[in-house]
Amino acid sequence: MAQWKEITTLDDWQELLDTSVDKSVLVFKHSTTCPISAKALKEFQSYLNGNPDNNTEYVMVKVIESRPVSSQIANDLHVDHKSPQVILIRGKKAVWDTSHWKVTQDNIREVLH
Repeated sequence: MAQWKEITTLDDWQELLDTSVDKSVLVFKHSTTCPISAKALKEFQSYLNGNPDNNTEYVMVKVIESRPVSSQIANDLHVDHKSPQVILIRGKKAVWDTSHWKVTQDNIREVLH
């Protein structure tokens, strides 16, 4: 089972962005006050509990608690901010993203396998 880690600082984000040169990174942007985001978190966790891609780094950003990080991700990747949102990064570029009800374990599995 793959594990996700929470990033909370701009340094965490820069390190993760650099990691994406050698390894895929999947960022889950989560709002702790939104019921849609709570459902998306369950889907994200279900994907990780299943048969996740082991060559991908998984991270979460809480968009309210870590707003500067969430904003920097949107700026650096040129992806409009949404939450919940999942963004796949390779080579410091967003190659896929989806949001709201489309954050499902099936959609994540399809893009990573």
